[in-house]
Amino acid sequence: MPTGDNTDHYGQVSRALHWGMALLILWQFLSAGAHFLLGDTAIEEFFWASHKPLGFLLFILVVIRALWAMMNTARRPPSINLAAKTGHIALYLLLAVVPGLALLRQYGSGKSFEPLGIPIFSGFEGEEIGWMVAPGDWLHSWLGWLLLATILGHIVMVYWHRKSAVHTDVLPRMWR
Repeated sequence: MPTGDNTDHYGQVSRALHWGMALLILWQFLSAGAHFLLGDTAIEEFFWASHKPLGFLLFILVVIRALWAMMNTARRPPSINLAAKTGHIALYLLLAVVPGLALLRQYGSGKSFEPLGIPIFSGFEGEEIGWMVAPGDWLHSWLGWLLLATILGHIVMVYWHRKSAVHTDVLPRMWR
């Protein structure tokens, strides 16, 4: 199996990024659901402790995946239609914006951030920076749930295309 993409299938790197990120995203939504539904429980604590570090890891993987996609643009399987292309762009944007807002909020709060033991930025004394904190407070959660809806739509469309007699089965491009 080739490392890079080709016009029929995604290569090993694209597949590893896609399915690895899918597992991390699943964990993120499990942690968010536990936080939302099971606050102040051992289950919530178990999941929630990993939410910020794994969110940062996902942010890094989104950047890597976007760069890899740009490097392979001419070789990748083409979008089957404008709706599919638009949906994928929306997924990429949400995958970047949701953790980006969380990082902005974290920095603006004055708290240090050391995911997985890696110092990203140190905290500061004084008042939080409101214009950095507010967008994350307002949008991080809502856009996260929109991301979940978009991902579920993505899964439904893959299934629909797979089962439809008149549409292209796109699943073998990413899973064969």
